[in-house]
Amino acid sequence: MKSSKKIAIIGRRKDTSRYEDMLSRTGISYITSLCVSKIHSCSAILLPGGGDITPAFFGQKNAGSKNIDTELDIIQLQAMELAVREKKPILGICKGMQIINVFFGGTIVQDMQNAENHRYIHPEEKRDVTGDQMHDSRIMPETFLWEIYGKNLRINSAHHQCIDKPGKNLEVAQFADDGTPEALFHKTLPVYGVQWHPERLFPEGEKLFRYFVNLL
Repeated sequence: MKSSKKIAIIGRRKDTSRYEDMLSRTGISYITSLCVSKIHSCSAILLPGGGDITPAFFGQKNAGSKNIDTELDIIQLQAMELAVREKKPILGICKGMQIINVFFGGTIVQDMQNAENHRYIHPEEKRDVTGDQMHDSRIMPETFLWEIYGKNLRINSAHHQCIDKPGKNLEVAQFADDGTPEALFHKTLPVYGVQWHPERLFPEGEKLFRYFVNLL
């Protein structure tokens, strides 16, 4: 039986099917919408992965950002504002984590020096392995991820950007084996972000979704 509570996925329907599938596995109801006003009827929001954030939103000129969708950035930042004001739980994934960081005044590394070890490998590159890259990570004690996974987790990676300066009241909860920040959380609000992709990492990813749903 589905819960009467509901999560709003703030994204374009063509890009959110994996997030919808994972939420369905938890038994929670959800809507996928770009209408910020619909958040009032939801218990939490999920900010999915996608392209890069418009650099002007963190005070920079474009220095390697790609696949920018400024309209979506604005909508997601507006959704953040409403959710934070109403103290609704927020989960950001990949770009969604970066949106969280920018909302709280943090900055982004637009093109990581070690991006080759983290970016998505497209099939047309004709490599032996395509798709997400896998690597180890270490989790900080007394954080939400420590509660779920303990001190280490092997994660999937598909990004060429990462957070640089954390936003106000945000702390990094996880680092890749090369030191890249892989998760963050807010010190006082139910706001969490991961740079990796739990929606396509089984069975570990489902544990994070269930943790988030249990906050409602």
